[in-house]
Amino acid sequence: MHSNESSENYLETILVLGKKLPVVRSVDIANELGYKKSSVSIAMKNLREKDYIDVSESGFISLTDSGKNIAEMIYERHELLSECLMKLGVSEEIANEDACKIEHVISCESFEAIKKYYQKLK
Repeated sequence: MHSNESSENYLETILVLGKKLPVVRSVDIANELGYKKSSVSIAMKNLREKDYIDVSESGFISLTDSGKNIAEMIYERHELLSECLMKLGVSEEIANEDACKIEHVISCESFEAIKKYYQKLK
């Protein structure tokens, strides 16, 4: 996984956990992704340096505006792509796995075209 994809996955995970939990901590991210806490700590330091997240003194993690924009873009891609794949008959598990791979490499142009086409079908 290259660093941009890794960052996008972490940001998306923080967004999703933020919808489920009152606060998001490194341990929550580690548990959700099945990563070591030390790996998550390094990633959080990198995201903080890029100004994608803020970390409170209590260790609570929140997305900055730029981090939230990236997270929401990736999350939208994931949701739409997995939904499309399931409509095509792909199992939910495989659709989610594949959407997770596609969401990082698809161009904005291609994604927007798929989104428009899919909205017409609905």
